[in-house]
Amino acid sequence: MFRRSVSGKRELGSVTKTGVSHRATNKTGTIEIENVNHPGRAKRGDAAMHEAMKRAFLKILPTTSPGLTVAEIQERVIAHLPEELFPEGAKAGWWAKTVQLDLEAKGVIARERTKPLRLLKA
Repeated sequence: MFRRSVSGKRELGSVTKTGVSHRATNKTGTIEIENVNHPGRAKRGDAAMHEAMKRAFLKILPTTSPGLTVAEIQERVIAHLPEELFPEGAKAGWWAKTVQLDLEAKGVIARERTKPLRLLKA
């Protein structure tokens, strides 16, 4: 299902999938991710990875004090993540932190003023 451009030259970008727009292939499966440390700015990230981590995050996070430390969260979310997205917990730490900062920016979770830092549902 590939076709060559009319010019026939072998250039970068001269082969495209038929029936699929560039806009759909570039933006499908992404989501805007906010960061509590950088208000008003957002980056795009993988929607499936974000949603899986968000579900796991909200499943384990308590609604009352004391919340969980970041280390406890990173340890516990692995059991709730789909193996096909996070094989053997790969990239779970990075996604846990990313989702933590995004959910904080959106007001879904909150920090307790403790050391070490503890998080709970807002």
